[in-house]
Amino acid sequence: MDYVNTIWRNIMIDTEKPSVYDHLEAMSTTDILMGINAEDAAVPLAVGKCIPQIKTLVDAIVERMKRGGRVFYIGAGTSGRLGVVDASEIPPTYGVYNKFIGIIAGGDVALRNAVEGAEDKPEQGWQDVLAYHPVADDTLIGISASGGAPYVVGALQHAREAGLLTSIISCSSGSRASAVCDIPIECVVGPEFVTGSTRMKSGTAAKLIINMISTTVMIRLGHVKGNRMVDMQLTNSKLVDRGTRMIMQETGLQDYEKAKALLLEYGSVRDAVENHLQTREQL
Repeated sequence: MDYVNTIWRNIMIDTEKPSVYDHLEAMSTTDILMGINAEDAAVPLAVGKCIPQIKTLVDAIVERMKRGGRVFYIGAGTSGRLGVVDASEIPPTYGVYNKFIGIIAGGDVALRNAVEGAEDKPEQGWQDVLAYHPVADDTLIGISASGGAPYVVGALQHAREAGLLTSIISCSSGSRASAVCDIPIECVVGPEFVTGSTRMKSGTAAKLIINMISTTVMIRLGHVKGNRMVDMQLTNSKLVDRGTRMIMQETGLQDYEKAKALLLEYGSVRDAVENHLQTREQL
């Protein structure tokens, strides 16, 4: 690890390279916005180059989840928040609980407020993972724009030693995290519009990749039929309405209220459709 740290300190971190724009304070509002937009446009192209690595990770996660494995996201600051957000959206979207878990340096308070020094503790990340009693079929995905956050690097190193599948989503090449994980995903998006402000392009890249991972895993595990979220949870009237219309389309029912009653009775689009079709066949 000391050797890796020495090498890493001697290279320019991609996410810290100076912006290609200067004198931002002298730019007009329109020019600032156009500059940010121009930089953002490069992000999907950079993500596209990472698809082979993302595919490798997704396929491995699917096999582990079939055996009961889980996915942990771990990060600090913006990176940690992105992981927590994605993990929190899996249950209502796909009806899957406790399979995607977000861990952020500094705990839940760090979701709203910066926690000083939280990302600088290399042993704390793994301690936070241990609270969930990890097993070999679990996957730990680190999220760190620079790939150098000690909290993340330490967690990945310990997780790999414990037999978990490990990956890092970063926007720097040859990072410390890449050196200690199984599947590095290095999405180099170039300098930020504001030098070092990695909540911008780097954060966008991480969000896109996280979306790709969790969405594809859920599709591969059968939680989408056609293009619809058949296991979504009915947590508000909009989702009840969406689910009702999905049932109407799947079953051919023309009566909105009857379709809605089926949805509320069975609790999910999948169960409502299956039970309705089964009942119809028996008639």
